[in-house]
Amino acid sequence: MRIAIQGIAGAFHDEAACRFFGEDIGLIECDTFRLLCGKVDSGEADYGIMAIENTIAGSLLQNYGYLDEFRLRIIGEVYLRIKMNLMALKGVEINNLRHIISHPIALRQCAEYLSTLPKNVMITETEDTAESAKKIYENQLADTAAVAGNVAAQMYNLEILKEGIETIKKNYTRFIILSKNHHSVSGSNKASLSFQVRHQPGSLAEALSIFARNDVNVSKIQSVPILGQPYRYSFHVDVEWDNSANYDASISEIVRHVSGLSIYGEYKKGELPSEV
Repeated sequence: MRIAIQGIAGAFHDEAACRFFGEDIGLIECDTFRLLCGKVDSGEADYGIMAIENTIAGSLLQNYGYLDEFRLRIIGEVYLRIKMNLMALKGVEINNLRHIISHPIALRQCAEYLSTLPKNVMITETEDTAESAKKIYENQLADTAAVAGNVAAQMYNLEILKEGIETIKKNYTRFIILSKNHHSVSGSNKASLSFQVRHQPGSLAEALSIFARNDVNVSKIQSVPILGQPYRYSFHVDVEWDNSANYDASISEIVRHVSGLSIYGEYKKGELPSEV
């Protein structure tokens, strides 16, 4: 299978793809999330895997916009524990370092540890965690370390100088699995959808109460600005259920109370990894 990811081999998107699809996949590396969605939309990739939210950084709003733009289907999800490590060429010691490079979100997640390094160590933002590790390996940078995951260290033959340097240890990213075509997923118990409501008091509460009456849990709600309509929003909602008939009843009812209802996908709920 050809799987489009944001970043390069060894990135967290690569790790998440292997966790969902297994190791026997072909990666299509993309510089941006928009390019990732385009590869799936054009058929160049069979599937895409795209980060949608992180327990520290929050939702990636631009990625909700790409769901609307490309009208891709969500067929699954996977949660990945994000564990950050400081890595460098083998034989390099921390007191030899003059530069630290990584993606800006990764650097922010490790700010407490990085603040303990000597003041002469320069911290520089890059496009990707794995790309930072690759740059050190390819250019044999003996004074530089990257902040990245275990897979990147293994792939680019780097030594982990300090493991688990993220400030908050319970740090997870949720990735959604994208397809151009509809897939019927057996045993579905979660759905992602969006809609708009009337701009008047109680409209949103009325819509959400439909799920409650049908014993369907709203596990996430995210407002996203509607382009060209200042201060108007669409609401992206994730719902979960134990009885599919309750979900079906909710959809049959809510379609009469909202506008622009889009169901991006019905799929199996992912589970948080058990490691601590």
